[in-house]
Amino acid sequence: MAGEMMAAEIAEQPAVLARLLRNGSSATAQITTVLRNRAPRFVLFAARGTSDQAALYGKYLVEVQLALPCGMVSPSTFTTYHARPDLRDVLVVAVSQSGGSPDLVGTVEAARTLGATTLVVTNTADSDLARAAELHLDVTAGAEKAVTATKSYSAELLGLWLLVQSWRDAGTDPAAGLPDAVAGHLGRHPEVATLADRYRFADRMLITGRGFAYPTAGEAALKLMETCYLAAQAFSGADLLHGPVAMIDQNHPTIAIIPNGAAGRAMTPVLAQLAANGADLLLLGGDECADVGTVSYRLPTLPEDLSPIADIVPLQLLALEMALSRGHDPDAPRGLAKVTRTH
Repeated sequence: MAGEMMAAEIAEQPAVLARLLRNGSSATAQITTVLRNRAPRFVLFAARGTSDQAALYGKYLVEVQLALPCGMVSPSTFTTYHARPDLRDVLVVAVSQSGGSPDLVGTVEAARTLGATTLVVTNTADSDLARAAELHLDVTAGAEKAVTATKSYSAELLGLWLLVQSWRDAGTDPAAGLPDAVAGHLGRHPEVATLADRYRFADRMLITGRGFAYPTAGEAALKLMETCYLAAQAFSGADLLHGPVAMIDQNHPTIAIIPNGAAGRAMTPVLAQLAANGADLLLLGGDECADVGTVSYRLPTLPEDLSPIADIVPLQLLALEMALSRGHDPDAPRGLAKVTRTH
């Protein structure tokens, strides 16, 4: 049946996260022992596709919780332009579900020869990328058969969160409720299906959020593009106000992700402008902003840094249900393969 694999893998996420919470601390402890000894002065992330959103989440964690400067690598600078910067005292982290992208492998190999400490986060321990790096974190999400990544994405987020908590010698107790929070979203599948029916005929959508919610917006847009074949764009709330908000009106469905915390509060002027534009607004947030949107989906209360791991789940379900309602098979998006071998 169409969407069967994607639906099954979305449903596996509580178990995947629970397993990673049980077993991830020992793996991250070994890695962070090396990182503390080397004390990198800068962190660079490299990724593609869905993992690019996970890397962006990791960037927020590193900058906010470790107070280290952090950036995103353009792999083509290494593999196409053959740039060779001085990477001594730099940590290069590549994030990839499959570990099979040649340009990420080339980036890590080059970074290692240029003096960087190299770490890869994958769901495939026996991969070229895992072998290319000095350090490897396996997120153990299990084989993912659907082309559209779901459980590997949330596992990448949690793996990065566990890594940063270990590095800064913080506990993992705040994440204990994550599997239940995700299971709660799964139990609301019929509610999401109703929302999907509302947007069945949309040909474009915009998704916005700030801070830790911004990677969720990017991943939601990617899921809608690859499963529903519609033009979905993600903007940070701040960037949205710098021009793109002008295109939004009642004919441009918009999703705003408003978690508890600083990023949610920073979205106040964005929501006001969207309302002024008459936007058809689906708001994913807490009780404090339930009356702002045209329709709303209540999010559970989680620490802001952990909320992206759960908040993506209703958006994965939305992409699944919208694709099915439009007659598409989200397990096998046209023109896509599970491993995208960019060079």
